[in-house]
Amino acid sequence: MSNTRGSEAARVRAASAAAHAADDVGEGGIVKLFPSDRVAAVGGAAGTAADQAEYEEMVRRQLALLGEDPTRDGLLNTPKRVAKAMAWLTRGYQMDVRDVIGDALFEVDSEGMVMVRDIELYSMCEHHMLPFFGKAHIAYIPNGRVVGLSKLARVVEVFARRLQVQERLTEEIAGALEDVLRPRGVGVVIEAAHMCMMMRGVEKQNSATVTSALRGQFKDDGRTRDEFLRLAHGAPAWNR
Repeated sequence: MSNTRGSEAARVRAASAAAHAADDVGEGGIVKLFPSDRVAAVGGAAGTAADQAEYEEMVRRQLALLGEDPTRDGLLNTPKRVAKAMAWLTRGYQMDVRDVIGDALFEVDSEGMVMVRDIELYSMCEHHMLPFFGKAHIAYIPNGRVVGLSKLARVVEVFARRLQVQERLTEEIAGALEDVLRPRGVGVVIEAAHMCMMMRGVEKQNSATVTSALRGQFKDDGRTRDEFLRLAHGAPAWNR
């Protein structure tokens, strides 16, 4: 019986993988840049009551496999807490950039760089499901319109609150802003510390990972790029 269940599970996984592969290919056979956008369409941990119950049972089983007693006082409500926490930590799957920005786009005749730096971010490494956290620095050059400043931080949340790798997270933020704002250029730098490197594996406590994504004028014009990177990595304008 177990072999039958295993074969059926393998068949379902194969069919799902084939469907996902098809979803990742757009018109003309072009592969979509961000596969996690597909995941967003099917939902994350925040699902139905049945999904919640299933997740709780999975956590209960995980505790037992670790040698713990899921029925003891300290762990009795842990499955429910973990399920709720994961729903919160991956709520980006339920969010859409255009909904987050809404109508906060304004016609402005400005060609100067707009930058919001030191945006705190918290995400989950998709390899070990451990946190990574740090700051994002975002800049764009308007092309006839600007976006409300707080919306830049909200766009970071949309993509950070998913299972991620920092490289893709950086590109997704830049790509989303380029798509919605249609600016002359976009630049994104993320500096983060990864718990998968700090509390396990090589256990390097003082390392930081820096990634960047440059689009339009930030990529093509050396002076614009230098100005952005200087502002991103420079000292804060004031101490708080």
